[in-house]
Amino acid sequence: MQPAEMVREMVGVSHGNMKRVRELVEAHPALAKASWDWGFGDWEAAIDAASHVGNREIAEYLIGKGARSTLFTAAMLGQLEIVKGLIAAHPGVQRCAGPHSISLLAHAKNGGPAAKEVYQYLESLGDAGLPVPAPISEEELNALAGVYSFGSGPTEQIEIKANKSQLLFTRTGATPRGLVHLGDHTFHPAGASAVRIQFKDSTLTVHDPEPVLVATKTK
Repeated sequence: MQPAEMVREMVGVSHGNMKRVRELVEAHPALAKASWDWGFGDWEAAIDAASHVGNREIAEYLIGKGARSTLFTAAMLGQLEIVKGLIAAHPGVQRCAGPHSISLLAHAKNGGPAAKEVYQYLESLGDAGLPVPAPISEEELNALAGVYSFGSGPTEQIEIKANKSQLLFTRTGATPRGLVHLGDHTFHPAGASAVRIQFKDSTLTVHDPEPVLVATKTK
């Protein structure tokens, strides 16, 4: 079993630190296939990290070390026939989002010139991008921001911050998660479209899909 912090580091550095990726994989080859849950089931593998930022060098290195290429990897690498074949075999799969709710179209865009044909093909489908979040005003976001408590322990708090046009959800000691507004002050965390986070009367409720946490605004 790999130490959790090493796995987390591996996925983190796979976004762009080729030197550290090599060091980790050479010392622990199984890390080429490492995955990490950033919260609410938002699983990201090392190959996913390289894919959604368009890091071809890291992606190809990981594949050479046994990482499992995905549809999102193929889109970023510009592998048009693979992308077309998978969509033909599974109609509608282009609407599935990757880790952090990053769309297939965005992966192709981040692939740059080498993925231009894939990007054009996906754009022609009309539904390979993400739905536009429901509108919400800056005033509403600021009103929802604050600290919500669901117990008396030091980690039993959730901080909600307004960050530009979205909210960030952070449980004490955990990684901040962006929230996507669905309407009526109901959100889902990035990368976890089945989870619902609702704000009402100074109360925050997390549904997955049943209510799993209720917190009250204290600050």
